[in-house]
Amino acid sequence: MIEYEDFEKVEMRVGKIIRVDDFPEARKPSYKLEIDFGDFGVKKSSAQITKLYSKKDLIGKNVIAVTNFRPKQIANFVSEVLVLGVNDDKKNVVLLTTERDAKLGERVY
Repeated sequence: MIEYEDFEKVEMRVGKIIRVDDFPEARKPSYKLEIDFGDFGVKKSSAQITKLYSKKDLIGKNVIAVTNFRPKQIANFVSEVLVLGVNDDKKNVVLLTTERDAKLGERVY
């Protein structure tokens, strides 16, 4: 069990995907994402979501991401945020998103 103060340390924010590129250098099929977090700026992330999402489907999609991890080097790319998702029954990643539009950069509690 963790304390509420531990949960408060994790910054999860709403962002909108504004660019998607293939990431052939990654070990597993992935995309390079650019995500707009409003006042928190545009951040980059790598995501293994190619089985359920086309690049076209992702543009403009709201996502939830952890924004206060240290950047992570993945092949020749630096991932700045961790986009959140869950596995479906076939182990494909399903993105966590908002039911309606939300203010970009808004913190998730």
